[in-house]
Order: sequence, then structure tokens, then C-alpha cells
Amino acid sequence: MEAFLPFLLVIIASVFQGSFGLGMKYMEPLKWEAWWLVHVTIAMIIFPMTWAIIAIPDLFSIIASAPLSAIYLGMLFGFLWGVGGILFGVSVPYIGLSLTMGIVMGLAASVGSVIPLLQTEGAFSNPATPYILIGVVIMLIGVFLTAKAGIQRDKLAGSDNATANITKGIMIAVSCGVLSALLNVGFANATPVAKTAEEAGIITRNSSLAAWVVVLIGAYAMNAGYAIFLLFKNKSWNSFKVANSGKAYRWSIIAGLCWFAALGIYGQGSALMGEIGPVIGWPILLGLSLIISNIWAYQAGEWKGAKSPFQLLLIGLAVLIVASIVLGYSNTI
Repeated sequence: MEAFLPFLLVIIASVFQGSFGLGMKYMEPLKWEAWWLVHVTIAMIIFPMTWAIIAIPDLFSIIASAPLSAIYLGMLFGFLWGVGGILFGVSVPYIGLSLTMGIVMGLAASVGSVIPLLQTEGAFSNPATPYILIGVVIMLIGVFLTAKAGIQRDKLAGSDNATANITKGIMIAVSCGVLSALLNVGFANATPVAKTAEEAGIITRNSSLAAWVVVLIGAYAMNAGYAIFLLFKNKSWNSFKVANSGKAYRWSIIAGLCWFAALGIYGQGSALMGEIGPVIGWPILLGLSLIISNIWAYQAGEWKGAKSPFQLLLIGLAVLIVASIVLGYSNTI
């Protein structure tokens, strides 16, 4: 059971990761920027810091004593990940949600795994590396199949959002995918912060929370900054007081709790895997979360009347499961 615990934690994290997006269906009557500011404040500041302070009473003194390079790199990559999140919304009107999601998830999973792998000392002499690369390639195939299924479904529903300027949309989506991978790269580069926590007597599983606090400060700066910019630009501060907004606020908070629950639990599982944890755990997290999100979509009736695309989706999800098994096996070598 002890050997399986890290993967069980990543599986649990994927449930939260695949579910937090449900809250975005309930933004109205709040403006996007108002809903998003509440969401990211819960997801990136209040929940992570509360959890981390409970698990690591000397959190801030530990962070202050960690290597400055790890702190700055963690914050920087977190900030750049925030830029990727903004580009996601820009890409969708050009090429549609399904294709955007496919490109972003595929690149985020692969780049977010390969960069930490290349940063690992002796990566190419590690016998697990070939299995990791094979697992990542299989994961990309699975993401491609699920994206293709989504595109076919959209066409049947007559909701193809693609425009003639598809090249621009794909370029934006590719940029978004690469930047979206940097959340995990930031986590990997903030590992010395977690190591400092371990040296102070914090158990390995909880030490990862210190690294996340550092990364998410950068991520919050970008996300909150952009939301506040829109609040001023659109003069939408009064959106916070709009009537009948209680449900929107509740879902903003729930989505925020689910979002960091995913990262926090993933971080625990990744820490227990050792140095190679961010390389293996990240693609598993994104691959399984794609399965969970499609289960929710099926429950909501989004695949109704799309038999052929749904069959392709099932094949894609099966490939994602195979990829997760290969990546999990690589940690046993």
C-alpha cells in the first residue's frame, strides 16, 4: 500500500482537477473578472496558505531561509503560467473549445513533464527515462483522440467556432499549452523550498505545500492583476453587489477549493515519488483529469446524439489510462 500511496494521491488529485471547472458554469450574474478574482484569491492564497500554515507552523521563516533562486524561479514560472491561462480564453474563439483543450492539455502534459526531466541530474542514464518518454507519447496520442472526438461532436452539434484565421488560433493555443506547463516546472524548481521544510522536520508529504505557496504567489500576481485590470477597464466593480449572486459566489469558492485540492494532493503524491515525482505525476494528473472532466460532460448530456465521436472518446480515454499505467510503472524501475 505504501508504494501505491503516491499514485493514489495523484488519482484523487485528478478527480478535483477534472471537477473544478464545473464552477465556471455558474458565473452569472457576476462579471467574469469579479468571479475570477474571488476564485483565485481562494484557490491561490487563502486555501494554500491556510493548509500550509497548519501543516508547516514555521512556513514563512522556512521560505525565507530557502535558496533565493528557488523562490524567484518558482514565482516566475507561476506568473508565466498565469499568462497561459489568459491566452486560453483568447484561443477558443478562433479554433473552438475542444481543439484548444486538446492542444493545451497535450503540450501542458508533455512539456510539463519533459522540462523537469531534463533538469534532473543523470536523466539520460536513468533506466526509467525511456518508459517516461513512451508514457508521455502515449499520453499525447490519448489527448489527440479525445480532442478529435470533441471536434467531431461540436461539428454534429453545429457549434464549430473555427474561423478562417485558424493559424493564429493554433499559435495562441500552442503558446498557452507551453506556458500552462510552467506551473509544474515552477513546482519542480521550487523543490529546494520543500527540502528546506523537510530539513526543519516537516514530513515529506507536507513539505510540498511550502513549494506551492511560493509558486502560487507568482500565479496570483498575474491572475489577480489581470482581473483587477478588467474591473477598472470595464468599470465593473459594482458587479460584486449584483442581486442574486449568492450561487455564483458559492461556486467560485467551491471551484477554488477544488483547484488547490488538486495541486496540494498532487504535490503530496509527487513528493513521495522522490526527485522524479514532478516528471511522472504531472502527466498522470492531467491525463486522468481529462477523463474525469469528460465523465462530467457525459453526465451533463454533452455527448448525447454523438455516438461515433463518443466511441472515439472512449478509445482516447482508454489510451490515457494506458499512458498513466506506463508512467506509473516507470517509477518502479
